[in-house]
Amino acid sequence: MSDQPSQQPEYSQDIRGLEEIPSVEVISRAAVMLLSAAAERLGLADADPDTSPHRDLDEARRLITALAGLVTASAEYLGAHAGPLRDGLQSLQKAFRESSAVPDAPGQGPGEKYTGPVY
Repeated sequence: MSDQPSQQPEYSQDIRGLEEIPSVEVISRAAVMLLSAAAERLGLADADPDTSPHRDLDEARRLITALAGLVTASAEYLGAHAGPLRDGLQSLQKAFRESSAVPDAPGQGPGEKYTGPVY
């Protein structure tokens, strides 16, 4: 064994450590990543979502549900960020409903167990 204390790697001043990032920013970044990934899986980034090579409704359902849980659970901490994130979530839920060949019953769509029915 060495008598030398273990040395921590030095970080560049250009890199913000996670301990320096406010929780609202971490939550918002995670929500935006989920929102963007779900939009991609719904094919919304392509001119014709129905023929998008990225379209995968099963994956979109999982991402939307995760986003709904995150936004619902953290809404009280998000302040001014909560409204736009809820709006984005609701838009994804509606887009999912429109994309489905057999739409889910109200309250059964992705994330609706957290947000309530989306029509």
